[in-house]
Amino acid sequence: MSGLKTSQAVDVQVRSRGQVPRGADAYAREKVLATLDHVSEPVPAAQVKLTQAANGSAARPAAAQAVVDVNGRPVRAHVAASTMFEAVDLLQERLTARLARARRHGPRGLSGTVQEAWWDSAGHEHRPHRQHLPAEERRVERYKSFGPTRQTPEDAVIDLESMDYDFWVFTDLASAYDSVVYRDVRTGRHRLASLGPVGQERETEGLLSVSTAPVPTSTVPEAVQRLNLTGLPFVFFHDTATGRGSVLYHRYDGHYGLIAPAR
Repeated sequence: MSGLKTSQAVDVQVRSRGQVPRGADAYAREKVLATLDHVSEPVPAAQVKLTQAANGSAARPAAAQAVVDVNGRPVRAHVAASTMFEAVDLLQERLTARLARARRHGPRGLSGTVQEAWWDSAGHEHRPHRQHLPAEERRVERYKSFGPTRQTPEDAVIDLESMDYDFWVFTDLASAYDSVVYRDVRTGRHRLASLGPVGQERETEGLLSVSTAPVPTSTVPEAVQRLNLTGLPFVFFHDTATGRGSVLYHRYDGHYGLIAPAR
């Protein structure tokens, strides 16, 4: 026996938003099923979202996103392209890479070459562009929370890359401080910022570089101002209202999202 499951056992749900071309849904389902045929772990479900931007002048108006449940752990990929069928092809490539890397590192545990194993600069070239909105029109449109479960920064990197995000906010297992890991797009390395003191030994291990910049203490409106002034994709800050770490970030629709600890 090969150990591979049949694709018919996986429930792939495809949702469309905007004027997605005819046949793209079936094409996306076929591509994702072909990718999942090579996953030996149980995959009870997979979700695909195809979005065709209404703005025809956008450089890459077609976006495709997939979230796959691999034995209870989500793996995500998100791409954009000039046409929807091209986006689906890119989605298959990126999803295949994320699944392969997740298998390589196992359910938990990270090799000493994390930045080499996970970094994929080519994939970042196909990320969707953020819609530009005037600052006065932007709102905090989405609130998310991170749970009370603590984890190591190395495990946070695995979650960051499995979900194909730009950052991952968590509570450090050893220090109990709220922290964030993220990619430095200039170097391809992962970086760590924390509300508390960070052990420098992680830098010498080569796993993570540690940000020495102090985490700002502010309100959410002040974090909005900081995000707009710096031009950064997100701001990690010490929220004066909760006394905990939170992240304010730019959403693809041009508005803001806020991630705060679960209460």
